[in-house]
Amino acid sequence: MKTAFLKKSYEEVVALPRAPHKKPIKPNIFFRTLIRVLSAKDLIPIDFSYTKKDMEIASALFYPLPYGIVTTSDGFVGKDWLMRQIGCICTQKFVSDLTLVRDMDYMLKKNKTSVLMFPEAGYSLDGRATPLPRKMGGLLKLLKVPVVTVHVDGAFLRTPLYNALKSRKVPVRAEVRGLLTPEEIREKSVEELDAIIDEVFTFDHFDWQKENNILINAPDRAHGLERIAYKCPHCMAEGQMKGEGETLTCHACGKAWRMTELGDMEALDGNTEISHIPSWFEWERECVRHDIEEGNYALETDVEIAMLVDHKRIYVVGDGHLSHTKEGFVLTGCDGKLEYTQKPCASYSINSDYYFYERGDIISIGSRDCLYYCFPKDNTPVAKARLAAEELYKISAPESRRKQ
Repeated sequence: MKTAFLKKSYEEVVALPRAPHKKPIKPNIFFRTLIRVLSAKDLIPIDFSYTKKDMEIASALFYPLPYGIVTTSDGFVGKDWLMRQIGCICTQKFVSDLTLVRDMDYMLKKNKTSVLMFPEAGYSLDGRATPLPRKMGGLLKLLKVPVVTVHVDGAFLRTPLYNALKSRKVPVRAEVRGLLTPEEIREKSVEELDAIIDEVFTFDHFDWQKENNILINAPDRAHGLERIAYKCPHCMAEGQMKGEGETLTCHACGKAWRMTELGDMEALDGNTEISHIPSWFEWERECVRHDIEEGNYALETDVEIAMLVDHKRIYVVGDGHLSHTKEGFVLTGCDGKLEYTQKPCASYSINSDYYFYERGDIISIGSRDCLYYCFPKDNTPVAKARLAAEELYKISAPESRRKQ
Protein backbone atom coordinates (compact mmCIF):
# COMPACT_ATOMS: atom_id res chain seq x y z
CA MET A 1 0.00 0.00 0.00
CA LYS A 2 2.35 2.70 -1.21
CA THR A 3 -0.61 5.08 -1.30
CA ALA A 4 -0.58 5.07 2.51
CA PHE A 5 2.36 7.49 2.38
CA LEU A 6 2.17 11.23 1.83
CA LYS A 7 5.01 13.76 1.82
CA LYS A 8 4.58 16.67 4.20
CA SER A 9 6.91 18.97 6.07
CA TYR A 10 7.74 18.17 9.67
CA GLU A 11 6.06 21.40 10.80
CA GLU A 12 2.84 20.49 9.00
CA VAL A 13 2.71 17.04 10.56
CA VAL A 14 3.42 18.29 14.07
CA ALA A 15 0.52 20.74 13.68
CA LEU A 16 -1.97 18.05 12.63
CA PRO A 17 -4.65 17.06 15.15
CA ARG A 18 -4.07 13.63 16.65
CA ALA A 19 -6.48 10.81 15.94
CA PRO A 20 -9.25 11.02 18.54
CA HIS A 21 -9.93 8.04 20.73
CA LYS A 22 -13.09 6.14 19.83
CA LYS A 23 -14.67 3.38 21.84
CA PRO A 24 -14.69 0.05 19.98
CA ILE A 25 -17.96 -0.98 18.38
CA LYS A 26 -19.56 -4.37 17.95
CA PRO A 27 -18.54 -5.82 14.58
CA ASN A 28 -21.08 -5.33 11.80
CA ILE A 29 -22.71 -8.65 10.82
CA PHE A 30 -22.48 -7.77 7.11
CA PHE A 31 -18.71 -7.34 7.22
CA ARG A 32 -18.28 -10.38 9.46
CA THR A 33 -20.10 -12.49 6.91
CA LEU A 34 -18.24 -10.92 3.99
CA ILE A 35 -14.88 -11.69 5.60
CA ARG A 36 -15.99 -15.23 6.27
CA VAL A 37 -16.96 -15.73 2.62
CA LEU A 38 -13.86 -14.08 1.15
CA SER A 39 -11.47 -15.94 3.44
CA ALA A 40 -12.93 -19.32 2.54
CA LYS A 41 -11.35 -19.31 -0.93
CA ASP A 42 -7.94 -18.50 0.58
CA LEU A 43 -8.04 -21.60 2.76
CA ILE A 44 -8.37 -24.04 -0.14
CA PRO A 45 -4.86 -23.67 -1.70
CA ILE A 46 -3.15 -23.95 1.70
CA ASP A 47 -4.85 -27.27 2.51
CA PHE A 48 -6.05 -25.69 5.75
CA SER A 49 -7.32 -27.80 8.62
CA TYR A 50 -7.80 -27.32 12.33
CA THR A 51 -8.47 -29.28 15.47
CA LYS A 52 -10.21 -28.35 18.71
CA LYS A 53 -8.95 -29.22 22.17
CA ASP A 54 -10.55 -28.59 25.57
CA MET A 55 -13.17 -26.42 23.88
CA GLU A 56 -15.97 -26.85 26.39
CA ILE A 57 -15.45 -23.23 27.48
CA ALA A 58 -15.22 -21.76 24.02
CA SER A 59 -17.34 -23.64 21.51
CA ALA A 60 -19.45 -20.54 20.76
CA LEU A 61 -16.68 -17.93 20.50
CA PHE A 62 -16.22 -18.05 16.73
CA TYR A 63 -18.33 -17.15 13.72
CA PRO A 64 -21.14 -16.28 13.49
CA LEU A 65 -20.69 -14.64 16.88
CA PRO A 66 -18.66 -11.40 16.77
CA TYR A 67 -15.15 -10.74 18.05
CA GLY A 68 -13.05 -7.60 18.17
CA ILE A 69 -9.44 -7.63 16.97
CA VAL A 70 -6.67 -5.68 18.69
CA THR A 71 -4.97 -3.98 15.73
CA THR A 72 -1.91 -1.78 15.35
CA SER A 73 -2.64 1.83 14.46
CA ASP A 74 -1.00 1.77 11.02
CA GLY A 75 -3.62 -0.79 10.01
CA PHE A 76 -6.23 1.96 10.30
CA VAL A 77 -4.51 4.30 7.85
CA GLY A 78 -6.93 5.24 5.08
CA LYS A 79 -9.64 2.84 6.28
CA ASP A 80 -10.55 3.89 9.81
CA TRP A 81 -14.31 3.48 9.31
CA LEU A 82 -14.01 0.03 7.76
CA MET A 83 -11.63 -1.26 10.42
CA ARG A 84 -14.02 -0.18 13.16
CA GLN A 85 -16.97 -1.79 11.41
CA ILE A 86 -15.01 -5.04 11.36
CA GLY A 87 -14.53 -4.63 15.09
CA CYS A 88 -10.84 -3.67 15.25
CA ILE A 89 -9.53 -2.07 18.44
CA CYS A 90 -6.76 0.44 17.77
CA THR A 91 -3.47 0.51 19.67
CA GLN A 92 0.15 1.59 19.17
CA LYS A 93 2.59 -1.29 18.80
CA PHE A 94 5.15 -1.64 21.63
CA VAL A 95 3.80 1.43 23.42
CA SER A 96 2.29 1.26 26.91
CA ASP A 97 -1.44 1.78 26.43
CA LEU A 98 -3.81 1.60 29.37
CA THR A 99 -6.57 2.82 27.06
CA LEU A 100 -6.33 -0.48 25.21
CA VAL A 101 -7.12 -2.38 28.41
CA ARG A 102 -10.20 -0.23 28.96
CA ASP A 103 -11.26 -0.72 25.34
CA MET A 104 -10.90 -4.49 25.61
CA ASP A 105 -12.96 -4.47 28.79
CA TYR A 106 -15.58 -2.29 27.07
CA MET A 107 -15.76 -4.67 24.10
CA LEU A 108 -16.17 -7.69 26.36
CA LYS A 109 -18.54 -6.28 28.96
CA LYS A 110 -20.50 -3.56 27.15
CA ASN A 111 -20.55 -4.92 23.60
CA LYS A 112 -20.73 -8.56 24.75
CA THR A 113 -18.09 -9.36 22.15
CA SER A 114 -15.04 -11.63 22.36
CA VAL A 115 -11.60 -10.10 21.79
CA LEU A 116 -8.84 -11.52 19.58
CA MET A 117 -5.33 -10.32 20.37
CA PHE A 118 -1.74 -11.10 19.42
CA PRO A 119 0.00 -10.47 22.76
CA GLU A 120 3.52 -10.81 21.35
CA ALA A 121 2.76 -7.73 19.16
CA GLY A 122 5.75 -8.27 16.86
CA TYR A 123 6.04 -10.58 13.88
CA SER A 124 8.26 -13.62 14.33
CA LEU A 125 11.50 -12.96 12.46
CA ASP A 126 13.07 -16.39 12.90
CA GLY A 127 10.07 -18.70 13.24
CA ARG A 128 10.06 -18.75 17.03
CA ALA A 129 7.95 -16.90 19.57
CA THR A 130 8.79 -13.25 20.19
CA PRO A 131 8.95 -11.81 23.74
CA LEU A 132 5.68 -11.38 25.59
CA PRO A 133 4.87 -8.47 27.89
CA ARG A 134 4.95 -9.42 31.55
CA LYS A 135 1.91 -9.70 33.78
CA MET A 136 -0.36 -10.92 31.02
CA GLY A 137 -1.85 -12.91 33.86
CA GLY A 138 -2.83 -9.64 35.50
CA LEU A 139 -4.77 -8.68 32.39
CA LEU A 140 -6.60 -12.01 32.46
CA LYS A 141 -7.54 -11.49 36.09
CA LEU A 142 -8.85 -8.04 35.27
CA LEU A 143 -10.99 -9.19 32.33
CA LYS A 144 -12.33 -12.34 34.05
CA VAL A 145 -13.30 -14.16 30.82
CA PRO A 146 -12.40 -17.57 29.29
CA VAL A 147 -9.14 -17.70 27.36
CA VAL A 148 -8.83 -19.59 24.08
CA THR A 149 -5.60 -19.97 22.10
CA VAL A 150 -5.24 -20.50 18.36
CA HIS A 151 -1.86 -21.98 17.42
CA VAL A 152 -1.07 -22.04 13.69
CA ASP A 153 1.63 -24.15 12.03
CA GLY A 154 2.68 -23.60 8.44
CA ALA A 155 1.70 -19.96 7.99
CA PHE A 156 5.22 -18.66 8.79
CA LEU A 157 6.82 -21.13 6.38
CA ARG A 158 4.26 -20.41 3.69
CA THR A 159 4.95 -16.66 3.64
CA PRO A 160 8.06 -15.90 5.73
CA LEU A 161 8.52 -12.23 6.52
CA TYR A 162 12.18 -12.18 5.45
CA ASN A 163 11.23 -13.49 2.00
CA ALA A 164 9.07 -10.43 1.18
CA LEU A 165 6.00 -12.57 1.94
CA LYS A 166 6.38 -14.67 -1.21
CA SER A 167 4.04 -17.64 -1.02
CA ARG A 168 5.25 -21.23 -0.96
CA LYS A 169 3.25 -24.44 -1.12
CA VAL A 170 2.96 -25.36 2.56
CA PRO A 171 -0.03 -26.89 4.37
CA VAL A 172 -1.41 -24.79 7.21
CA ARG A 173 -2.75 -26.36 10.40
CA ALA A 174 -4.35 -24.76 13.45
CA GLU A 175 -5.19 -25.98 16.92
CA VAL A 176 -7.93 -24.17 18.81
CA ARG A 177 -7.65 -24.82 22.52
CA GLY A 178 -9.62 -23.78 25.55
CA LEU A 179 -6.77 -22.67 27.80
CA LEU A 180 -8.27 -21.20 30.96
CA THR A 181 -11.69 -20.85 32.54
CA PRO A 182 -12.64 -17.83 34.67
CA GLU A 183 -12.49 -20.09 37.72
CA GLU A 184 -8.94 -21.20 36.91
CA ILE A 185 -7.91 -17.60 36.32
CA ARG A 186 -9.31 -16.60 39.69
CA GLU A 187 -7.56 -19.44 41.52
CA LYS A 188 -4.10 -19.02 39.98
CA SER A 189 -1.51 -16.33 40.69
CA VAL A 190 -0.36 -13.84 38.05
CA GLU A 191 2.98 -15.65 37.92
CA GLU A 192 1.28 -19.01 37.35
CA LEU A 193 -0.85 -17.57 34.57
CA ASP A 194 2.21 -15.98 32.95
CA ALA A 195 3.98 -19.36 33.02
CA ILE A 196 1.01 -21.04 31.31
CA ILE A 197 0.96 -18.39 28.58
CA ASP A 198 4.74 -18.62 28.10
CA GLU A 199 4.48 -22.37 27.60
CA VAL A 200 1.75 -21.99 24.98
CA PHE A 201 3.86 -19.40 23.16
CA THR A 202 6.91 -21.67 22.90
CA PHE A 203 7.38 -23.01 19.38
CA ASP A 204 9.85 -23.35 16.51
CA HIS A 205 8.41 -23.44 12.99
CA PHE A 206 11.67 -24.71 11.46
CA ASP A 207 11.65 -27.65 13.89
CA TRP A 208 8.01 -28.28 12.96
CA GLN A 209 9.01 -28.33 9.30
CA LYS A 210 11.60 -31.04 9.87
CA GLU A 211 9.45 -33.07 12.24
CA ASN A 212 6.69 -33.17 9.62
CA ASN A 213 9.04 -33.57 6.65
CA ILE A 214 7.69 -30.46 4.92
CA LEU A 215 9.84 -30.02 1.82
CA ILE A 216 10.02 -26.48 0.42
CA ASN A 217 11.72 -26.52 -2.96
CA ALA A 218 10.95 -22.92 -3.94
CA PRO A 219 13.98 -21.79 -5.98
CA ASP A 220 14.13 -18.45 -4.13
CA ARG A 221 13.68 -19.81 -0.61
CA ALA A 222 16.86 -18.09 0.67
CA HIS A 223 15.95 -14.73 -0.85
CA GLY A 224 16.19 -12.06 1.84
CA LEU A 225 17.57 -14.46 4.45
CA GLU A 226 20.24 -11.89 5.36
CA ARG A 227 17.46 -10.07 7.19
CA ILE A 228 17.68 -12.83 9.84
CA ALA A 229 21.22 -14.14 9.35
CA TYR A 230 22.88 -10.73 9.06
CA LYS A 231 26.15 -11.74 10.76
CA CYS A 232 28.67 -14.18 9.30
CA PRO A 233 29.68 -16.92 11.78
CA HIS A 234 32.84 -17.54 9.76
CA CYS A 235 34.43 -14.06 9.60
CA MET A 236 32.07 -12.17 12.00
CA ALA A 237 31.32 -9.45 9.44
CA GLU A 238 27.89 -7.77 9.69
CA GLY A 239 25.76 -6.36 6.92
CA GLN A 240 27.69 -8.28 4.24
CA MET A 241 25.35 -11.25 3.95
CA LYS A 242 23.09 -11.72 0.94
CA GLY A 243 20.43 -14.34 0.34
CA GLU A 244 19.67 -15.12 -3.30
CA GLY A 245 18.02 -18.16 -4.81
CA GLU A 246 18.71 -21.00 -2.39
CA THR A 247 22.08 -19.62 -1.24
CA LEU A 248 23.21 -17.26 1.53
CA THR A 249 26.62 -15.67 0.86
CA CYS A 250 28.96 -13.51 2.93
CA HIS A 251 30.47 -10.91 0.62
CA ALA A 252 33.19 -10.11 3.17
CA CYS A 253 34.85 -13.55 3.24
CA GLY A 254 33.09 -15.35 0.39
CA LYS A 255 31.70 -18.23 2.44
CA ALA A 256 28.31 -19.50 1.28
CA TRP A 257 25.57 -21.75 2.64
CA ARG A 258 22.71 -23.53 0.89
CA MET A 259 19.24 -23.54 2.42
CA THR A 260 17.95 -27.10 2.09
CA GLU A 261 14.40 -28.11 1.28
CA LEU A 262 13.94 -28.86 5.01
CA GLY A 263 15.07 -25.39 6.06
CA ASP A 264 18.58 -26.23 7.28
CA MET A 265 21.74 -24.34 6.31
CA GLU A 266 24.61 -26.32 4.76
CA ALA A 267 28.00 -24.80 4.00
CA LEU A 268 29.00 -25.18 0.35
CA ASP A 269 32.62 -25.49 1.44
CA GLY A 270 34.09 -26.32 4.86
CA ASN A 271 32.29 -26.71 8.16
CA THR A 272 28.68 -25.66 8.72
CA GLU A 273 28.99 -23.38 11.73
CA ILE A 274 25.25 -23.13 12.39
CA SER A 275 22.67 -25.21 10.55
CA HIS A 276 19.46 -24.21 12.37
CA ILE A 277 18.23 -20.74 11.39
CA PRO A 278 16.67 -19.90 14.80
CA SER A 279 19.98 -20.95 16.42
CA TRP A 280 21.77 -18.54 14.06
CA PHE A 281 19.45 -15.78 15.23
CA GLU A 282 19.99 -16.74 18.88
CA TRP A 283 23.77 -16.62 18.35
CA GLU A 284 23.39 -13.10 16.96
CA ARG A 285 21.42 -12.16 20.09
CA GLU A 286 24.27 -13.48 22.25
CA CYS A 287 26.75 -11.42 20.22
CA VAL A 288 24.65 -8.28 20.70
CA ARG A 289 24.37 -8.97 24.43
CA HIS A 290 28.15 -9.40 24.68
CA ASP A 291 28.77 -6.13 22.81
CA ILE A 292 26.39 -4.31 25.17
CA GLU A 293 28.07 -5.74 28.26
CA GLU A 294 31.51 -4.83 26.91
CA GLY A 295 30.36 -1.31 26.05
CA ASN A 296 30.88 -1.83 22.33
CA TYR A 297 27.32 -1.78 21.02
CA ALA A 298 26.33 1.11 18.77
CA LEU A 299 24.06 1.37 15.76
CA GLU A 300 24.33 4.45 13.56
CA THR A 301 22.44 4.87 10.31
CA ASP A 302 21.07 7.60 8.08
CA VAL A 303 17.35 7.15 7.59
CA GLU A 304 14.29 8.38 5.77
CA ILE A 305 11.72 9.39 8.38
CA ALA A 306 7.96 8.88 8.29
CA MET A 307 5.50 9.75 11.05
CA LEU A 308 2.11 8.39 12.09
CA VAL A 309 -0.01 10.88 14.03
CA ASP A 310 -3.51 10.14 12.71
CA HIS A 311 -5.31 7.48 10.69
CA LYS A 312 -5.29 9.34 7.37
CA ARG A 313 -1.76 8.78 6.10
CA ILE A 314 1.78 7.91 7.11
CA TYR A 315 3.62 11.17 6.53
CA VAL A 316 7.12 11.18 5.00
CA VAL A 317 8.81 14.19 6.59
CA GLY A 318 12.42 14.00 5.37
CA ASP A 319 15.82 12.58 6.18
CA GLY A 320 17.64 12.15 9.43
CA HIS A 321 19.93 10.01 11.55
CA LEU A 322 19.12 7.21 13.99
CA SER A 323 21.49 6.30 16.79
CA HIS A 324 21.08 3.37 19.18
CA THR A 325 23.40 2.83 22.16
CA LYS A 326 23.13 1.67 25.77
CA GLU A 327 21.46 5.03 26.43
CA GLY A 328 18.64 4.19 24.03
CA PHE A 329 17.50 5.65 20.70
CA VAL A 330 18.15 9.17 19.43
CA LEU A 331 16.42 10.24 16.22
CA THR A 332 17.34 13.59 14.66
CA GLY A 333 16.46 15.10 11.32
CA CYS A 334 14.29 17.40 9.26
CA ASP A 335 16.98 20.10 9.14
CA GLY A 336 17.41 20.09 12.91
CA LYS A 337 13.71 20.44 13.72
CA LEU A 338 13.21 16.86 14.91
CA GLU A 339 14.89 15.32 17.94
CA TYR A 340 13.32 12.33 19.67
CA THR A 341 14.87 10.16 22.37
CA GLN A 342 13.66 6.85 23.75
CA LYS A 343 15.20 5.22 26.80
CA PRO A 344 15.91 1.46 26.87
CA CYS A 345 13.33 0.88 29.61
CA ALA A 346 10.52 2.42 27.51
CA SER A 347 9.49 -0.93 26.02
CA TYR A 348 10.45 -4.61 26.18
CA SER A 349 10.87 -4.63 22.37
CA ILE A 350 10.55 -2.47 19.26
CA ASN A 351 8.90 -2.85 15.89
CA SER A 352 11.47 -4.00 13.33
CA ASP A 353 9.73 -4.94 10.12
CA TYR A 354 10.68 -5.99 6.61
CA TYR A 355 9.41 -4.51 3.35
CA PHE A 356 7.01 -2.27 5.29
CA TYR A 357 4.13 -1.20 3.02
CA GLU A 358 6.35 -2.23 0.07
CA ARG A 359 8.70 0.66 0.88
CA GLY A 360 11.56 -0.93 2.80
CA ASP A 361 12.77 -2.33 6.10
CA ILE A 362 12.05 -0.21 9.16
CA ILE A 363 12.97 0.45 12.75
CA SER A 364 9.93 1.97 14.45
CA ILE A 365 9.98 3.84 17.76
CA GLY A 366 7.70 6.37 19.37
CA SER A 367 4.96 7.06 21.88
CA ARG A 368 1.17 7.17 22.02
CA ASP A 369 1.35 10.65 20.52
CA CYS A 370 3.46 9.77 17.47
CA LEU A 371 5.22 6.82 15.86
CA TYR A 372 8.43 7.31 13.87
CA TYR A 373 9.19 4.91 11.03
CA CYS A 374 12.91 4.94 10.22
CA PHE A 375 13.95 3.48 6.85
CA PRO A 376 17.74 2.88 6.88
CA LYS A 377 19.51 4.17 3.78
CA ASP A 378 22.26 1.55 4.06
CA ASN A 379 22.32 -2.17 4.79
CA THR A 380 21.80 -1.76 8.54
CA PRO A 381 20.12 -4.96 9.82
CA VAL A 382 16.88 -3.87 11.47
CA ALA A 383 16.68 -7.22 13.28
CA LYS A 384 19.83 -6.30 15.21
CA ALA A 385 18.13 -3.16 16.53
CA ARG A 386 15.27 -5.28 17.85
CA LEU A 387 17.62 -7.77 19.50
CA ALA A 388 19.58 -4.94 21.09
CA ALA A 389 16.44 -3.17 22.30
CA GLU A 390 15.24 -6.38 23.97
CA GLU A 391 18.60 -7.04 25.64
CA LEU A 392 19.00 -3.43 26.77
CA TYR A 393 15.53 -3.56 28.31
CA LYS A 394 16.50 -6.66 30.31
CA ILE A 395 19.61 -4.89 31.56
CA SER A 396 18.22 -1.42 32.21
CA ALA A 397 14.64 -1.89 33.34
CA PRO A 398 14.04 -2.33 37.09
CA GLU A 399 13.10 -5.84 38.19
CA SER A 400 9.56 -4.72 38.93
CA ARG A 401 9.19 -3.29 35.41
CA ARG A 402 10.58 -6.42 33.70
CA LYS A 403 7.79 -8.41 35.31
CA GLN A 404 5.13 -6.11 33.86
